[in-house]
Amino acid sequence: MAKGFIHSVESLGTQDGPGIRYVVFTQGCPLRCKYCHNPDTWCMTDGQKIEVEELMNKILRCKPFISRSKGGITISGGEPTLQIDFVLELLKRCKEEEIHTALDTSGYVDKDKFEKLLPYTDLVLLDIKHIDDIEHQELTGVSNQKILEILNLLEEKGKSFWVRHVVVPGINDKVEYIKKLSKLLVTLDNLEKVELIPYHQLGVHKWETIGLDYELKDVEPPSKEKMEEFKEIFIEKGIDTVVK
Repeated sequence: MAKGFIHSVESLGTQDGPGIRYVVFTQGCPLRCKYCHNPDTWCMTDGQKIEVEELMNKILRCKPFISRSKGGITISGGEPTLQIDFVLELLKRCKEEEIHTALDTSGYVDKDKFEKLLPYTDLVLLDIKHIDDIEHQELTGVSNQKILEILNLLEEKGKSFWVRHVVVPGINDKVEYIKKLSKLLVTLDNLEKVELIPYHQLGVHKWETIGLDYELKDVEPPSKEKMEEFKEIFIEKGIDTVVK
């Protein structure tokens, strides 16, 4: 029986996929995003160790609520693909129980590993940080090449997915950049939705608590007007888009 490290769970989530979701936040992440609001998830072994079946017992208690809302389970993080065996077993068990499954991922994972999860994943929520590799490295500490490969893999396998994109002033909030992103995404047949997420500072206190310097402390969230302007760029291309 696979065991994994989790940060926390949310039993009645409404922000991570369709319907009401049971959201499992796994521990551990290979990215170091400058705007991360959960830096306490970075180290895998800081989390609670739990067996799949113990977690399934908790999920099944919520199944009537999530089923009535056409919801399901979302495995998020951290980065869930760091614990591939645990996540794979959890997804399999959920499918055995006929529970809709979603995987919220940065896509920073080898294609062959990620492909193992796809038969048991109904929906992928792909967090694209930046489509320029140099800017992506500056923002997250890693290249975006694996992520773009996962984007192509989702298309190849015909897997439904949403793209989530955090808009950070001074980093990826120029109209030219947003148009470039929309031009890339409009070519993808299996993209169902884009979620534009305005940058916020809700995680600053966590950085301070664990003694880390938060570089973006002087960056203000983007205005509602700017977010709506970006939303319209995607909608004009026929992409279902929401501002979170």
